[in-house]
Amino acid sequence: MITYKWTFSAFDCRIDEKLDKVVTNVHWRYEGADDNGVTAETYGAQAVGEPTPEAFTPYPELSEEQVIGWMESVMDIEEMKTNIANQIDLIANPVTVTLPPPFSKE
Repeated sequence: MITYKWTFSAFDCRIDEKLDKVVTNVHWRYEGADDNGVTAETYGAQAVGEPTPEAFTPYPELSEEQVIGWMESVMDIEEMKTNIANQIDLIANPVTVTLPPPFSKE
């Protein structure tokens, strides 16, 4: 079984006269770890939609759950999970190997 988790490293924000620090882009990582501790991840930056004044959350009050909701509403999470599961499978069951030259002394 693979356990997945989000990590957020930064938020690009627009300074707005009416709404303070409007998030425009979220810099994210989505990591999976299997029961043996093998991990893989995907990462990127995702633009988020323009807030309405009624639904706006001030920057200091944003919660991780809220940002996860933003990401999961616009990204293909099943495709990301499949990609990470395939990466973990390749780490656990490699199909290639990188070797030094046979004539190398190291």
